[in-house]
This record gives sequence, C-alpha cells and structure tokens, in this order.
Amino acid sequence: MSSHSSIPWPLRTERLVIRPLALEDLDAVWEYRRLPEVNNWLGRAPATREAFHETYSEPERLAMTFVIVHPDADGGGPAIIGDLMIKVGDGWAQAEVAEQAAATEAEIGWALAPAHTGHGYATEAVRAAIDLCFGTLGLRRVHAGCFAPNEPSWRLMERIGMRREEFSRKTALHRSGEWMDGLNYGLLAEEWPIRP
Repeated sequence: MSSHSSIPWPLRTERLVIRPLALEDLDAVWEYRRLPEVNNWLGRAPATREAFHETYSEPERLAMTFVIVHPDADGGGPAIIGDLMIKVGDGWAQAEVAEQAAATEAEIGWALAPAHTGHGYATEAVRAAIDLCFGTLGLRRVHAGCFAPNEPSWRLMERIGMRREEFSRKTALHRSGEWMDGLNYGLLAEEWPIRP
C-alpha cells in the first residue's frame, strides 16, 4: 500500500483538480465550512476562523484533507470549491491476524461550497477519492457515514454505488443536542471498477 505522500499530485478529473490541503488554503476552506448549511452536517465545525486554523493546521488533519479545485470557477480562475477527507485506518481483526488488517480501509468524507452544489462536482470528486483508495493506495474497503437527515450525502453515496450497511435509530448526537438517526455506507475494492 502507498502513502499519501507517494501519490503523484495533483489528481485530475474531467472538470476538477484534487490536491493536498496546504496552510495557505485554510481561509478559502473556512469561507464555505463556516456556513450553517455546510457545518450543520460536519463532524467537526470550529466556531471561529482562529479555531478552524488551529484544528486544520494539525499535521494529522493536514495529512488526510484534500482540496477540490475548479480550474475556472465562475470564470474567475482556479478556486477551491470543496474538500475531501481520506482517513486510512485498520480493519477490525482478531489479535492473531491484526497486522494483516493494518491500513487496509479508509473513511471518506466531503464538503462542498453551496454555490457549487447541483453540478455533480461532489460526485466527481468522491469517485476520484474512491479510485485513489482502491487504486494507488491499494485499500480493500471504504466507508462513510452521515446523519440520516443529510439527504444529499446519502443520495451521493447511493448514486456512486456504495451499499447502505447500517441505519441506526437516534445514535448520532448532533451539536444542536438532538439525537438523530445515522446512516453508514461501505464499498469493497472488488465492487468498484477503476476507471483510467
């Protein structure tokens, strides 16, 4: 399996460029992540620009976060329109075979600026992330989760062929204080056709 550092960045899709998050990107990412319609569904949503910078400057967070760049957003040149998380981790295993399960799967996540939703950019970027996981990184499984009311996220997961593996009743505590239903989706490498 390869590490993120061995990937020939940037990745290019039909319409987008995906590359590692850099410290100089933080203000652009903060601009859409601070919006209520975005941070309502995020697992972590620092309340201030300073707290956001502190959180996303952590080496571990930087290493698993990638920006989605549109080469000519709104005719104004390259712009960050979203981000992806690819968090490589271990699969569950019994103690005697735990080594074989090390770094074999990834949790993925994404956020997109509201001004750029409805054009298939998130779908395109998530497909590229899964291609990367099953191709270059050589992982065996990816998974993602969301609050059940976050319909755009679970619809995207279903659209790209992820399998709903869990619907849990009131197991996800939202920062509003409400216990919400949760959804978890998964996909195995053998279920995903790698595109050139």
